[in-house]
Amino acid sequence: MLPLASASAAAHKDRSSLPIAIKANELAADNKGKTAIFSGKVVAKQGDITIYADRLTINYGDKKSDVEKIEADGNVRIVQENRIGTASHAVYESKQGRITLTGNPKIMQGADTMTGNTITYFIDEDRSEVSSGAGRPVEVVIHPTGKKGNAGTR
Repeated sequence: MLPLASASAAAHKDRSSLPIAIKANELAADNKGKTAIFSGKVVAKQGDITIYADRLTINYGDKKSDVEKIEADGNVRIVQENRIGTASHAVYESKQGRITLTGNPKIMQGADTMTGNTITYFIDEDRSEVSSGAGRPVEVVIHPTGKKGNAGTR
């Protein structure tokens, strides 16, 4: 089932100290602007999070090794364990443990799905916040799991 809220949130894992491995067709780095833009079949991996996109922009903090946020654009697909998020735009903030999906966002976990105008997924808390927009309601499809071996018996 898709987690909409969690009573006991897991401890926040700060992935910001983990290395980010990125593959892409091109890179444009701007040291003064504190950005690095990867384009063309981008695959970025940090810990258990993998981001696929057409373009990925890394925004650095005061130190070049300090990543403030990662923005993904175009055919975005984010994979973490058995969860897959898709959208046209995503912002990944590893220090906060948060991914925000916009542009036809959808999260799938097994056969369950969740869509809306904006989906914010709190990675370590195993919870999501979904908002609707004009003409686009929040939609959730949950497939209940049946009890095995109890069908037709009392």
